[in-house]
Amino acid sequence: MLLLSTLVLGLVGVPCVTGWGLDVGSTHYRINETYIGYDFLDKWTWETLDDPTHGRVDYIDQRTALQTNLSYATPTTFYMSADSHSTIPPSSRGRPSVRITSQDIFADSLIVLDLAHMPEGCATWPAFWTLSAGKHGGWPNGGEIDIVEGVNNQAANLASLHTTSNCQMPQQRFQSGTTTSTNCDAAVASNTGCGVSFSKVATYGSAFNNAGGGWYVMMRGGGGVKVWFWGRGDPTTPIEIRDGWDDFYGADLSWGFPEASFPIGEMGGGCGYEDHFDEHRMVFDLTFCGDWAGSVWPMSGCAAGSCEDYVNDNPKAFANAYWEVNSVRVYTPHM
Repeated sequence: MLLLSTLVLGLVGVPCVTGWGLDVGSTHYRINETYIGYDFLDKWTWETLDDPTHGRVDYIDQRTALQTNLSYATPTTFYMSADSHSTIPPSSRGRPSVRITSQDIFADSLIVLDLAHMPEGCATWPAFWTLSAGKHGGWPNGGEIDIVEGVNNQAANLASLHTTSNCQMPQQRFQSGTTTSTNCDAAVASNTGCGVSFSKVATYGSAFNNAGGGWYVMMRGGGGVKVWFWGRGDPTTPIEIRDGWDDFYGADLSWGFPEASFPIGEMGGGCGYEDHFDEHRMVFDLTFCGDWAGSVWPMSGCAAGSCEDYVNDNPKAFANAYWEVNSVRVYTPHM
């Protein structure tokens, strides 16, 4: 850790980004796009690809999702879920579910997800993340930023980056969460990426849902990537986040340390921002088993037998495997 005198010096020089990921400046943000309710039906794409993470899932198109009630909207809320009624034949692609991608793309930005409920339970692997729009080749070129992610009955949210080579994070930096891995290279350690486990309670799964949800905020720019979280009843939630202001100076000291900080640039472990990140789309998905939830299934304490058999044979187990989204707001810097 840096000495206190060093931290104080950093505080004096506003705006300032330290090499350890503490942003003590204040950037002027203005709303760029807001997605509430029906906006998701018009401005996001339902993907039907085979799951890249090899999950026991059948991603369905928008028409099918609406017809089967696996996606629907109201003026104020958007829902998407997995099938929780059908037994799945072993010969099928998997349990019907939804993966949607924003049609808009963003570079430097601040994304606020106001979430009321996330998928929970054994075999589930939900995520809200951003992915390169592909201007510099296929994944992992252009990077991936995981904002909300976890598997099975995991208790704490995991934020992480997945990149091309030569992107390493310091073990210690200014953040509230716990560093779980430092090499962001997707080709290393079975694509673990560089991750941070959140420290606050009720940041993921059933605990998050029982607490009424909350706000996840991801900020990205030349100084790095940071992710904050505030629960629904947290009195420290910044008013501009809670009330969805259109214009504010954000990410100042009143926000406190982010749960996860990924310093990028000259002081960010040799991880160049322009070399590893470009314009991104946002993604919501819900898969089952696969490379992560399936690989840790024997240690999950969920059930005997295989993860895939559990997904096939237990439709009622997925009654709470749904997203309930109040809004996604995307802000961009205003000079």
